[in-house]
Amino acid sequence: MQVDIKTTNIQPIRQTFSHIARRLGADKAASRYQEATLDMQPTTNWHYRPLWEPELHVFDVRRTNIVMADWYAFKDPRHFYYGVYTMARAKQQEGVDKQFEFAEKRNLLGALDEATRESLTQLLIPLRHYEWGSNMNNTYCCAYGYGTAVTQACNFAAMDRLGIAQYLSRIGLLLDGNQSGALDAGKAAWLSHPAWQGVRRVMENLFVTKDWFEVFVAQNLVFDGLLYPLVYRHYVDQVSPRTGNALALLTEFMNDWYAETSRWVDATVKTAAEESPANAERLTEWVRSSRDEVLRALEPLAALALGASGSATLAAVRAEFDTRVGRIGLKP
Repeated sequence: MQVDIKTTNIQPIRQTFSHIARRLGADKAASRYQEATLDMQPTTNWHYRPLWEPELHVFDVRRTNIVMADWYAFKDPRHFYYGVYTMARAKQQEGVDKQFEFAEKRNLLGALDEATRESLTQLLIPLRHYEWGSNMNNTYCCAYGYGTAVTQACNFAAMDRLGIAQYLSRIGLLLDGNQSGALDAGKAAWLSHPAWQGVRRVMENLFVTKDWFEVFVAQNLVFDGLLYPLVYRHYVDQVSPRTGNALALLTEFMNDWYAETSRWVDATVKTAAEESPANAERLTEWVRSSRDEVLRALEPLAALALGASGSATLAAVRAEFDTRVGRIGLKP
């Protein structure tokens, strides 16, 4: 008996959804990221106007001074949509959990000298509250932003900030044997220590900033762009040897996350700047004003963290930041 096996190619009737095909072409297959992003936001049918701003729609381009011909010109270079994002973070979570389990098992932070413990309590643990504020600001951008290409990525960033706050909380618990003393001291430092009050003021001013794209730039580009290198690179590099390099191990996620997220932030700001000279001028104005304000806020924090070298380190961080801004296409 002979059996002949033949194959048949079945051509799909269409490659993707019609609203995607109108953008990409009917014969071009779309990626999962494109199908989960392009034109997903409602633009026509509304249930109601916001009662607090009846002159605007729920989704309205007039909520920012940035003007775009197509708000889906923004692309996330990570190609994050819900499925890819959750899988990526779940994989990272597994690695971070193993690092914390190792640190707890070996009591790496429980046996620190008092000066190192005090430094971490005053400098690192208060950042839990900075991350909560960052979550609020990115949630605001998600709520009032325009276009799924921007708002879904802001939502992912908001959730990341809560995760980072939880990691900082776990470091605080490792410092005092799962008691709440380090967390309470960190909160007290955030609320009353003179070195943190400038950072608090900048954060709280962002809470009442109306233009969501300005909040995006000030928080994700400027604030993070100056604070993260100062703390997670310079401060951690200085203190980590006193912890047997346990601190570098436990904060590695923050550095990895910052490098990854910076690619998305830079791509977003660059796309907006390239849209028009007016956008570029507006973005440059926002970057300069918020940069100067954040630098003033970080001066006492840099002195507390790095002592006599704090001022020079902050100047180096600023120079690096200005170079980054120049690469985006703005004038630092």
